[in-house]
Amino acid sequence: MTLSIRNQLPGTVTAITPGEAMATVKVRLDGGQEITAAITREAVDDLGLTEGSAVRTLVKSTEIALSTSPVEGLSIRNQLPGTVTALTSGQAMTSVKVSVEGGELTAAITTDAATDIGLTTGSTVVAVIKSTEVSLATA
Repeated sequence: MTLSIRNQLPGTVTAITPGEAMATVKVRLDGGQEITAAITREAVDDLGLTEGSAVRTLVKSTEIALSTSPVEGLSIRNQLPGTVTALTSGQAMTSVKVSVEGGELTAAITTDAATDIGLTTGSTVVAVIKSTEVSLATA
């Protein structure tokens, strides 16, 4: 299957916490970072996920926010540090490529936001991603 989602980082499931309808799945990315996905229990079963399962984490570029430093006091736990490697700016939106340990992410943010936080090639950033915006695929 070919997907339009370009943000695909490989990893291994380290923990699954089932709830009534949803589950949280912790994944150790190949770069060493941890990321949490909140997916349905049905998806956990359909994918046959267990601790040790190889997966790909999938995140749409529009679901990644960028910060110039780690954010404290925030319910969003997925915060991946990285470095801006490229910016493609339009009048309304800017595509920002971010190198993270073990891969690359693309964030689509407003051009105003990119300007306001002073993003340039080489900027240090933190990609901030809600767990409900992380999908999983079996590898």
